[in-house]
Amino acid sequence: MNRAQGSLTGTLVTKLDYEQLTNCMRCGFCLPACPTFRETGLEAESPRGRIALMKAVADGIMKPDQTFQEQMSHCLGCRACEPACPADVKYGQLIEQARDAIEDHAHHSAPVTGIRKLMFKGMFPHRNRLKWLGRALTVYQKSGVRAIVRASGLMKVFPKHLREMERILPDGTGKGVVEQLGRIIPAKGDPIARVALFRGCIMDVLFAGTNVNTVKLLTEAGFEVVIPEQQTCCGALHAHSGEMDLARELARVNVKAFEEAGIAYIVSNAGGCGAQLVGYDHLLHDDPEFHEPGKRFASRVIDISQLLLQFGRLPKFSEPIEPDSMPLKVTYQDSCHLRNVMKGANAPRQLIKRVANVQFIEMKEADRCCGSAGIYNVMQPDMADQILEHKMEHANQTNARYLLTSNPGCLLQMKLGVEKYGTNEKVEVKHIVDFLYESSGNK
Repeated sequence: MNRAQGSLTGTLVTKLDYEQLTNCMRCGFCLPACPTFRETGLEAESPRGRIALMKAVADGIMKPDQTFQEQMSHCLGCRACEPACPADVKYGQLIEQARDAIEDHAHHSAPVTGIRKLMFKGMFPHRNRLKWLGRALTVYQKSGVRAIVRASGLMKVFPKHLREMERILPDGTGKGVVEQLGRIIPAKGDPIARVALFRGCIMDVLFAGTNVNTVKLLTEAGFEVVIPEQQTCCGALHAHSGEMDLARELARVNVKAFEEAGIAYIVSNAGGCGAQLVGYDHLLHDDPEFHEPGKRFASRVIDISQLLLQFGRLPKFSEPIEPDSMPLKVTYQDSCHLRNVMKGANAPRQLIKRVANVQFIEMKEADRCCGSAGIYNVMQPDMADQILEHKMEHANQTNARYLLTSNPGCLLQMKLGVEKYGTNEKVEVKHIVDFLYESSGNK
């Protein structure tokens, strides 16, 4: 065993929760739930296989070589294995612990190191810098620069999957939800409760309109909405990429920002962010100052669909305008983290069914990951595309006019799927919040 491997082994032994490793009964119930195992049929590409690899390293039976590290990076982190596990193994925590240890000993190239530092430290945690990113993106998209770049062939210097993602990016903005609505937005009618919006980082740059519609839906439903000023990125992308210390720093900032807001709930409209937020109690478990505040924070996090359905005064959702007045076919793609971590699979479907003249069509295997998984579709484009192609086979079968989801990454991935593999030219991919807001009589 060389020195680098020995050092990584020691870090893995320190960071991996050995009790969770031994909780795995090797029953195999996780296998059919795992997207990478379903695509490859390889044991090592399954949660059971990856846990076995982790335990073998922890027990000193094998070295954490390049193959081991690649298997840890191949996991989408969708956590579909967790609901399927009879032993309640916390696989999501294990894969993040393994990646955290690997990242401690990673030797990235200078460009990759620079990009990681720029995005994880220099961009995502800083709202003002994200504003400038949004403004720059707006200039690129609306000034004619984008058309010139595309016509010139300059995009060909980028890998194919990045060129594809560039084509489906929504319009950016430097004016997020606070700039458009303010920090405190009163409820319409008698207030039911005071809630806080978690606005996200990229969400407020590429999907600011969805944030705005979220607030408007909440106020229509009877909630006063506050948007704490000091909140920052949730840390999900950091945690998934092995930057756990940075994820904890961001968690502490958010816990402080929401602690004194006087709110009943912290509302998320992004499944990936919500799952990270409800995990703050675990993330800050060993922090004596933030453990209890982290638990309080996590206990108040709720997805907007769940909040509206359980506690809101729901507006009447009328049918969207369709020229033939036929029932509007709508389907839904689950956000993995909303379904598997926040247990929020039912609420979005129930809200969709409340829209007049909608024919809800359950997509086959809607609970399977679409391949987005944070930045997985950028880091593992081949596997992500393979998963997406199979996902679109089921989406096409619904012949739906609208394909809805509850997470921005899923939305972009499904838009890419429609562009590459779609058979219905009229299908439109939307966030469920935007669909519901427009169905409430607003455009």
